[in-house]
Parts: sequence; structure tokens; C-alpha cells
Amino acid sequence: MDFQSVVKEIPDYKRFFYVDEFDQRTDQLAKKFPDVVEVTVAGYSRKNHPIKLIKIKGGSRNALLFGCPHPNEPIGAMMLDFLAEKLASDEKFRSQFDYTWYIIKVIDPDGTKLNEGWFSNPESIRSYAQHFYRPPGYLQVEWTFPVDYKTLHFHNPLPETQVLMKIIDETKPSFMYSLHNAGFGGVYYYISKEADPLYEIYQKIPAMFSVPLSLGEPEVPYAKTLSKAVYKLFPISEEYDYLEKHASVDPAQIIRAGASSDEYASRVANTFSLVCEVPYYYDPRIEDTSEADMSRRQARLIAWEKSKEHYEKIKEPFEYCASFEEAKNFAFYETLKNYVETMPAHLEAERHWIETDPELERKATVAEVFDNLYVTQFYQSLSLGMLKRLIDGVLSLREDEKLKELKQKVEEAFEEKIDYLYKNLNYRAIPIKNLVAIQLLAGLHTAWYLQGGSES
Repeated sequence: MDFQSVVKEIPDYKRFFYVDEFDQRTDQLAKKFPDVVEVTVAGYSRKNHPIKLIKIKGGSRNALLFGCPHPNEPIGAMMLDFLAEKLASDEKFRSQFDYTWYIIKVIDPDGTKLNEGWFSNPESIRSYAQHFYRPPGYLQVEWTFPVDYKTLHFHNPLPETQVLMKIIDETKPSFMYSLHNAGFGGVYYYISKEADPLYEIYQKIPAMFSVPLSLGEPEVPYAKTLSKAVYKLFPISEEYDYLEKHASVDPAQIIRAGASSDEYASRVANTFSLVCEVPYYYDPRIEDTSEADMSRRQARLIAWEKSKEHYEKIKEPFEYCASFEEAKNFAFYETLKNYVETMPAHLEAERHWIETDPELERKATVAEVFDNLYVTQFYQSLSLGMLKRLIDGVLSLREDEKLKELKQKVEEAFEEKIDYLYKNLNYRAIPIKNLVAIQLLAGLHTAWYLQGGSES
């Protein structure tokens, strides 16, 4: 199926919409197309923000699509805003699909609002790191579905997660699209079941917009590769088993969270789930598969040492800041607290894996070295940004000389990290329009394939 004409209609966005704008646009859509669109409040966030569910009437199958399952990932919300408008306004386009569409543009409105500081300047990695927020796993909508596995027992879904659970229970979606995105790198995919006809399509889509596939290190060591840049979604049990093998403590003490949306949907409805990870920024080295001058183990060890150094830079200032009761008033507190408490066990497990996995003996590719030496440090800048925001928040409520001194150290570490990235990266920000297009095409082709459509 050729969806290229749809891509041409995507606006040339210069910034990301704010949460309140998404809500306003959703209400306007319902008023504009009352015969096709139904908007209801499916529930409320922890801070009592309404979570708006768009139902677009259509076929016999149900599709559930939701954006901002992690609040620093607004690309999917932009895609859903465009897709909802297209489905509602274009009967010919809508009729190609045998789906009734259930769409939530922003499933975590509270967390997304804490990222809005960089939404108007998404080209800058400095702005992104300064205004970044992401909760720990046990406060993420995506990772708080119920689970019982060995010693891991999680039965405390967030209000936002409960919204998704109720929709999944009631609609039994045949297709679910959780809209995620990475910060730096290339495009890669997760799917819940093998689907050979989709792999080549997935791999071709990014190239249409001059965006590379991510051919470096996978997100986690235990990811199962189905094809180039295509991985199988993994249940929380696989993370547990990895930690059980490589860490010396109970994996449940490290994970602290629950199952993911795809795991829950597969139990309830045998749903096919898709995740299409697209980056804000990329460097050409992310797709260079030529051989580098070090082994994969050497590259991983360098990254591990940098992670250990980074942990030490975060630990002392956070623990002192956390000694003030006011720190608990800020969302960044829980993220950093979880990082400080669980990172030693993660480092231990990773070191054991690096030292024992024979697959790490081969020569690394340039992409893998790039991931280990530079992309990892990009992500480290984000926790420094959150620590800065936490300290600033506490200092706005009380005077403390030692905390001011620690703030200075954290700011210096942040600037050092950002300077390192600017000196060592040849990065560019990818136009929002192109990222929306990639996620849109991946979703449309998947929906088409699942209803039995031919790609010929």
C-alpha cells in the first residue's frame, strides 16, 4: 500500500505542541466532525488532569494508539494529532482500514508538562538536557502494569495505567501502538510477534527521510534481534532473568516496576504491539557498520567506567539535597533517588555480563563504539539536568551554603558533559515532520498488514 500522499500533508512543525494545546485540538476535532469523532474523558492523571480519549468510528477491528507513555517523548503525540485529523476528515482514507480507532495523544500529561521547557527549542541538546524529565520505572505509565514473576510482584498501576488497562480490557485491540522515541541515535523497532513481511518495510521507511537505522548497541543486552534494527518486545521476565544471572541481589529489588503495555495486552487480547523508536538527533556514525579498532568488550568497558564515574558525580549532591524534606516536593527527586539506589546493582550486573559474554570478543563496529563512547554520555547529561532542577527547586525554598556549593559542582559537571558532546558529536536535529512521517508510515503499514492487506 502506498501511503506517500498522506505524508505530504504533514505540516512542517517547528516545535512540539504543549499538553493544553493537544487537549484544545482534540476538543476542536470532535466539534468539527461530530458524526465520526467521539471524545470522552477516560480518566484523570495523578494531578487531576483529564485524559482525553478520541474514538474514530470505523471497522470491525479495534486499534489503540497512545502518545507520551514516557513524558519526554512527544513525537508520537504529534503523529497522533495529525493521524486523528486525517482519519476524521478523509472518509476515503479512513475506509481503507477495518479499524475503529482509539487514540490518546498524551497519556502522561503531568510528566509531559515538566518537559515543555524544551518543546519550543528541540534542535538544542543543551536545551533538551536542561529541561528534561523522566520518572523512574515504578512511576512510568509504560512500566506499571500488574505482574507476578518469581519474586517480582507488582500490583500498583498508576491512574494513567489504569486508564489504558480499562480500554484494553473493553476494546481487546488487535493492534496497539505505544508511541515512544529515543533521544539520540537512529530508528529501530520493537514488535510483539514475528512478522517477516514488515521488516523490509520498516528498514526502508527511515531512508525516505534521510534518517538512519540504529545499528549500534541494542537498548538492553537481552534484546532478541528479528532483523536489522527490528527487535522482539520483551516481557519483564527477561530483564528479571538477566539480572538473576548477573547481579548478586534479588532482581525485584532492582526492577521495582511492573509489566509493559504490550505484555498486558498480549495477555488480555493477544494484541499485536508496535513500538517505533525515532531519535531527535543523529550523527552519521550511528549507521556505520565498518570495523572499529577495538573489541566490543573494550568499548563496553569504557562505557561502564564512564557510567561509574557519572554515578559518583550524582550520588553525593543528590543525597545531601535529599536530606531536606522540601526535595520530595519535586518530581525529579523520585527519579534520582531510584537511580542512586539501584545503579550499583545495575553496574555490577553489567560488569559481570561484559566479562563473561563471549559475543563481546569480536571487533566492534564504528556504530557500536559511537554508542558506547558518546551516546551513553548524552543520556548522562539528562540526569545532571534533572539534578540541577532539583537543587534549584530546593534552594528556591530554603537557604543553604553547602547546597549552593554542590549546585556549583553539578553545574560544572553539566557544562563539562555538554562541552564534551559538542566537541565530539557531528549531530543534527531531525525535522519533526520527518519523525512524524516515520512513525505514521510504520503504524499505517502495520495496521494494513494485520488486516490482511497486501503490500504489492
